[in-house]
Amino acid sequence: MLLAVVATLGGLALLAFGADRFVAGAVATARNLGVSNLIIGLTVVGMATSMPEALVGAVAAWDGKTHIAIGNAIGSNIANVGLVLGATALFWGVRAEALGREFSVMGLAMLLALLLMLDQHLSRLDGALLLAALLLSVGWVVRGARQTSTATEAGAEAGAEARAAKRLPSLGKSLLLMCVGLLVLLGGAELLVRGAVQIAQILGVSDLVIGLTIVAIGTSLPELAACIASVLKKEADIVIGNIIGSNMFNMLMVLGLPCVIHPIAFGGEVLARDFSVMIGITLLMGWMVFVSSKAQIRRWEGAALLLCFAGYQYGLFQG
Repeated sequence: MLLAVVATLGGLALLAFGADRFVAGAVATARNLGVSNLIIGLTVVGMATSMPEALVGAVAAWDGKTHIAIGNAIGSNIANVGLVLGATALFWGVRAEALGREFSVMGLAMLLALLLMLDQHLSRLDGALLLAALLLSVGWVVRGARQTSTATEAGAEAGAEARAAKRLPSLGKSLLLMCVGLLVLLGGAELLVRGAVQIAQILGVSDLVIGLTIVAIGTSLPELAACIASVLKKEADIVIGNIIGSNMFNMLMVLGLPCVIHPIAFGGEVLARDFSVMIGITLLMGWMVFVSSKAQIRRWEGAALLLCFAGYQYGLFQG
């Protein structure tokens, strides 16, 4: 048991460190190639913070632990909204920037995943469809971002990037940093999956529940770190965008990639319990952002999200 716990904690630590290095390398690489900050935020950083989930799901599928893979994808979305957004709003408050286009894309991603999962099976073709939808979604969001960019913003951004370029590592160093981060992420994912599986076997808990709890919470650490860093830097308005972007990648990439590696069959409780909770807490976030208060997510709303997340976790282990 002790070795399993050490492996799990060690895997989480490697995931956190590897994600930080990978994000830094990816952003530096994109800036060296002249990609704008807006596009970086919508694509590179969003995908990078979902890399722990994607790699954990891929490793789990490769090892035949498909329930961990599907639990990780759905559980991470629940953790992002209930735990990450809830805790951030409760302790610091969150300005809710209206990201209608991005929220719609995330909703469509969830709808596609639901339709493919209705037969309680995800084939390699289903996984390929999800990954194809990811490419289309990223293209749509990036195109919209480019269309809404103004010349003034572009000029200010170009000036800021020119100043930042002096402190940027070279393209070669940026690529090396990204590769090192990816290798550390792979090692952390392998350790985390092996440790989590051993804990599940010792405690008699199913792989699905472990994926929905320990693995999902652990792989959501990069999103939590990004949200805390944003509010501390007085940039809390990007928190919602981070959550929406990450959840979109989770539904399309984190769920799609394991299916391509190994088809996934699952029980009805995944749709009736877990997917329903994910949709419910996502709609609650949407109500808070677009209806309740269009300026911010208030502290009591953050507390409500945390309570929803805690209640769901309690129900998993009681069920």
